[in-house]
Amino acid sequence: QVQLVESGGGLVQAGGSLRLSCAASGRTFSSYAMGWFRQAPGKEREFVAAIIGSGGSTRYVDSVKGRFTLSRDNAKNTVYLQMNSLIPEDTGVYYCAARPSPAMYLNPDRWTYWGKGTLVTVSS
Repeated sequence: QVQLVESGGGLVQAGGSLRLSCAASGRTFSSYAMGWFRQAPGKEREFVAAIIGSGGSTRYVDSVKGRFTLSRDNAKNTVYLQMNSLIPEDTGVYYCAARPSPAMYLNPDRWTYWGKGTLVTVSS
């Protein structure tokens, strides 16, 4: 079992920045791919970014490329999503996810463990 706890959400003006963190339990953190998804009101959960266990490869949805950066610190069992140049369309609940293999699937059904989410609100 892996437990995930997100933090760092909040209210920010358009153009601002936030850094989300996801702390994971367990001794095999470095073997898990980690991902972030988001869900806006009335919309389906969508893939945002993912990173493999070693941190050597990442994947982003096109709408955040160049603005968001995903990283991980395996010594701290934590992943970080740095979000810059935020726009109102980035508003939603951001969920951290983990899966025990390297593949970084866009489909949320392929991810095994989930946090409870943290709310990000970007005002115009």
